[in-house]
Amino acid sequence: MEYFSLKRSNAADRGQTNLSSKVYVRSTKSGKVQKIVRELYLRQDIPCSSNLCKSCIEIAPTDYSKKVAPFILSDTPAGSKNFPHGQYLVPDTNAFLTGMDLFEVENALQDVIVLQTVLEEVKNRSLPLYHRLIALTKNEGKRFYVFFNEFRQETHVVRDAGETINDRNDRAVRKAVQWYSQHIKDAVAARSKLSKRVPSVVMISDDRDNLRKARLEGIAAHTLFDFVSGLSNADELLDMISAAEEKREVRSKKAEVFYSEHFTLSKMMTGVKAGTLHQGIFNVSPYNYLEGSIHVPAFDKSLLILGRENSNRAVSGDVVVVEVLPQDQWKAPSTKIIEEETVTKNDNAEAEDGENVVSERERRALQEEVKRIHGQSAEGKPQPTARVVGIIKRNWRQYVGHIDRDSVRSSSKSSRQQQIVFLVPMDKRIPKIRIRTRQAGELLGQRVLATIDAWERDSRFPVGHFVRSLGELESKGAETEALLLEWDVQYKPFPKTVLDCLPVEGHDWKVPTSMDDPGWRGRKDLRDLLVCSIDPPGCVDIDDALHARKLPNGNFEVGVHIADVSHFVKPNNAMDKEASQRGTTVYLVDKRIDMLPMLLGTDLCSLKPYVERYAFSVLWEITSDADIVSAHFTKSVIRSREAFAYEQAQIRIDDKSQQDDLTNGMRTLMMLSKKLRQKRMDAGALNLASPEVKIQTESETSDPVDVQTKKQLDTNSLVEEFMLLANISVAGKNYEAFPQTALLRRHAPPPKTNFEELDNQLKVKKGLELRTDSSKALADSLDTCVDPNEPFFNTLVRIMATRCMMSAEYFCAGTQAYPEFRHYGLASEIYTHFTSPIRRYADLEAHRQLAAAIDYEQLDSSLQSRGKLEGVCKNINVRHRNAQMAGRASIEYYVGQALKGKDITEDGFVMKIFSNGMVVFVPRFGIESLIRLRDLATPEPEAEFDAENYTLKVKGEVNRNVELFEKVKVRITDEMEESTGKRKVKLTLV
Repeated sequence: MEYFSLKRSNAADRGQTNLSSKVYVRSTKSGKVQKIVRELYLRQDIPCSSNLCKSCIEIAPTDYSKKVAPFILSDTPAGSKNFPHGQYLVPDTNAFLTGMDLFEVENALQDVIVLQTVLEEVKNRSLPLYHRLIALTKNEGKRFYVFFNEFRQETHVVRDAGETINDRNDRAVRKAVQWYSQHIKDAVAARSKLSKRVPSVVMISDDRDNLRKARLEGIAAHTLFDFVSGLSNADELLDMISAAEEKREVRSKKAEVFYSEHFTLSKMMTGVKAGTLHQGIFNVSPYNYLEGSIHVPAFDKSLLILGRENSNRAVSGDVVVVEVLPQDQWKAPSTKIIEEETVTKNDNAEAEDGENVVSERERRALQEEVKRIHGQSAEGKPQPTARVVGIIKRNWRQYVGHIDRDSVRSSSKSSRQQQIVFLVPMDKRIPKIRIRTRQAGELLGQRVLATIDAWERDSRFPVGHFVRSLGELESKGAETEALLLEWDVQYKPFPKTVLDCLPVEGHDWKVPTSMDDPGWRGRKDLRDLLVCSIDPPGCVDIDDALHARKLPNGNFEVGVHIADVSHFVKPNNAMDKEASQRGTTVYLVDKRIDMLPMLLGTDLCSLKPYVERYAFSVLWEITSDADIVSAHFTKSVIRSREAFAYEQAQIRIDDKSQQDDLTNGMRTLMMLSKKLRQKRMDAGALNLASPEVKIQTESETSDPVDVQTKKQLDTNSLVEEFMLLANISVAGKNYEAFPQTALLRRHAPPPKTNFEELDNQLKVKKGLELRTDSSKALADSLDTCVDPNEPFFNTLVRIMATRCMMSAEYFCAGTQAYPEFRHYGLASEIYTHFTSPIRRYADLEAHRQLAAAIDYEQLDSSLQSRGKLEGVCKNINVRHRNAQMAGRASIEYYVGQALKGKDITEDGFVMKIFSNGMVVFVPRFGIESLIRLRDLATPEPEAEFDAENYTLKVKGEVNRNVELFEKVKVRITDEMEESTGKRKVKLTLV
């Protein structure tokens, strides 16, 4: 029960403030009635922020420097067909939810009043859209003003008895629009000598009832669609309105329904609780778009979801609920490559009525799979299958793709006729999206951004809307932006609020000369140590430096010195919030997307040589057998003597004529690092592999010139060992100080089922065995996976084993039992990230915790809240993975461009075999690619697939056997892949 009372305050007597008390009455468990009063001060000094209004300037509150904040809304707002004198727009919540892409267009909609009521509703409905709206309010050119209508006396609305919250909020929007309209009229009237052009205040809403009531109350109100239709560039802008809100066309006959209705949320939750239904994330196979899987806690192995009916409108990444199908419907996983573009190539984007959810071609493709159900091998056996009964959370995002040329009726650029076309996403796991557009001809050959809005039961494909064009397919700018958007990398320039947090001295900032300066408080002076850094060539954001020297007792002092980023980035300021959102620096072939502004990352924090820098140091006493005697942690000041690239450091260490103290210190580090590495290997640490290549680019144009495999030198390993040691030492210290909230990193042991397929492949093809009962057993058995005739075979197995692993993840200590902290790959009981705070937010948080653990400073409250830290971990886990995927996509793009127009023959290795093709890995370029049977000859040759022995016998002209792990010669050319619009490497068997 709730009621309001309005009380007058002293300020109200001055005509400034009213006090509204909101009183809640509730019963406690003991039966007593409790009254809770929440007071709200209603004011008359909240300005309209229109530059037309003088009265608001006189009453507007001032900041600490006695200045009134600049007014935002223009005194000459843009007009339109319906409002020739200009307009201020007041969108309701639905308008922002369905038209955010449109509001973000730089010069489309300006002078927008964002009501507090609406802002809070958007926040409750969609946090990502709320963040985008907040960004718009900070964009000075857009002129979006947040008006606190709930606190202004004339616009505050009290909820009526029996009125829904939604109706009350709609009424609050209408009241604010009425007040603004009258207020602007009065403001213009007061400017007697100036123009009497009165801008209209227009409510934008897609809610029919709200529009009806607004018109009855004499308010100018339009749907987003109707308002935009009156703008000069309506053709482009109308494409950007959510398709979900458009009225569906009236059809001559009742639309056929193809998909089952989704269960209600309560029915799904009841089933999950009872164990009859299962919840998990829906994943689509990259090789067969008709096959999905879902891992659920109840089973060791993933459940298969085969065909469109069973996936029931789920899109890869959605959180779904499934039911297991009866045993007679269990099937074998696919042995065939099935790609959407070949099966649905001639589909009509505009046809909806009478279409089958599974086309005849798809049905035939699936039928072939069903015939394989009773195969004898592990791969061919029927497995439990399931169907999606409902969706808990859509993981829809903005998708990058290109317009399917075959779906465009008229490709003439001058044609402005609206038509429905297909957008083919770059991500092969995402279905084609139907979008309405008036600019189909112009969008052909462009990289396009679009959003999914809805997927109804009577539509075979999801419907969405156009967001914007990124530029021409294959152009460097468009393809780079595409991969950044595809992996949700935040790449926009740092806003002014972030840059305002930087030291005012800029590049002239220096470590204070006087040790009495507060900057020296609690710091150790380590400037006399012979410290150096060893990094990849061209590295400018130097996070770490090292030193080693002999102690009088025969042991060694070793120091790892890490950039003291936490000195410059304070918790909860604008720069910290931005860094926590970005989570990590993203490294592409030709550029870096920084987590922190360049001034810090490449200068003030970077441990550059010959200058003094603040650091956070870990100092050990280590015996000559690499046993740790003690560890000490301190804030410090260092002066690096040299910045080496890996190769330079290796040459210096190997050059016997160099006998200076710095070089000998590096030799000590090398000797100890080898012993530390051996200890890790003996404990069961894994030595895995991933295909790593280096793209050589032209210095001026960044165009790719060559692709080379990265060399691993002993100096790479030297740095790695001491960084691992520092991370382990800091993890232990932080956990000891903060057992509930230490930010740590764990790597879970993979379930045995993850290795079943690889283990069986090695047994059948090579007579080898993988033991997976511990990381030590796996490491030892990987060492035995050798082929005396093929040195690369062991690396290939390690690459394949890496893919069977779980992902490492950040977590908060209090959320796991201590045995779960273990890092499987490193064979370490406890681990964190501390050594790269310039480029990883996790490390910055670890620095703050360590500073508190050594009593250097107090720990901020945000690092004492388990709930807040869990949110941080969740975000940085996603950002870390996305950064890796964006980096790989950048390499893939550049490899494709580097090989453009070339025709080379290289060695490859067969990694996977299907009944109609194979996946081949080429070590020289670090690439893997599908070779389909249809690529070998026309018509597609017949083949006999032996799933049990991993063999494909190709018949006809080609006439050859292909075996798993076989070394093959491949011809490498390039092609524009029709399905993704990407230039990719094309492999064919020689």
